[in-house]
Amino acid sequence: MGKADGAPVASPGPAAAPSKAGRNLPAAIAVGGGLGAAVILILIFTPLVWVAVVAAAVAVATWEVVRRLREADISVPLIPLLLGGQAMAWLSWPYGPQGVLAAFAGTAVVTMVWRLFDHGLKATPRNFLRDTAIAVFVATWVPLLASFAALMVLQDDGAGRVFCLMIVVVCSDVGGYAAGVFFGKHAMVPAISPKKSWEGFAGSLVFCVIGGVLTVTFILDANPFIGALLGAALVFTATLGDLIESQVKRELGIKDMGTLLPGHGGIMDRLDSILPSAFVTWLVLTVLV
Repeated sequence: MGKADGAPVASPGPAAAPSKAGRNLPAAIAVGGGLGAAVILILIFTPLVWVAVVAAAVAVATWEVVRRLREADISVPLIPLLLGGQAMAWLSWPYGPQGVLAAFAGTAVVTMVWRLFDHGLKATPRNFLRDTAIAVFVATWVPLLASFAALMVLQDDGAGRVFCLMIVVVCSDVGGYAAGVFFGKHAMVPAISPKKSWEGFAGSLVFCVIGGVLTVTFILDANPFIGALLGAALVFTATLGDLIESQVKRELGIKDMGTLLPGHGGIMDRLDSILPSAFVTWLVLTVLV
């Protein structure tokens, strides 16, 4: 990307240089393409396996977040969050939203009790309020929001609904990246994410609305105005999801939640924009389609 940015070409090194937007672009494209192909095959041939995919992603993302929090000396209980996250994902299958809500409430209660006595019955808990509040935040942020992606695949045209979610979120990422790299001049929220620009947001908006109209019209055979509404909504949720994770990482003093996905970071770094978008997509399509 050195020539494109007008800077001198650096000497060859062992690792690819990051792009203007801060990514190792070849690695990001390769990993993103592989994940996209896997999602397409699962949704076409074995859509119910999607529930297992969501459950696995929730487990890894939860572990990444808790590990980073513990590095910052925040004692968030891992086991209740891991088990509760699996309960939210899997109970969506037989019991729908009621199962997800019951599992979430159970996770919150068990997390509070676990943190209260995790140093024994006689020890005085330290930072109990802070740690339990953050634990409930993690339970909401990762497994609860992710469970709406599992709920979608269980509906009529479930695979198509998940396709709408994933395609529009990808449109937000691609549109924002392209417009930001080529036209980005005005920072959106430099205190949280210095590389995000209003030009990139405009690119995300255009791509999201086009992607929403096309997917809702041709995949779900629904009114294109619903697709436009979905696209406009997801550009906000995807951007806000990214900003929320950016702020969490900024407070923890880290660049990525993990290193599992080259060019992206960890699983959580790939899910940040998808999680709130999953809830909004489920809501819009459940109400309007």
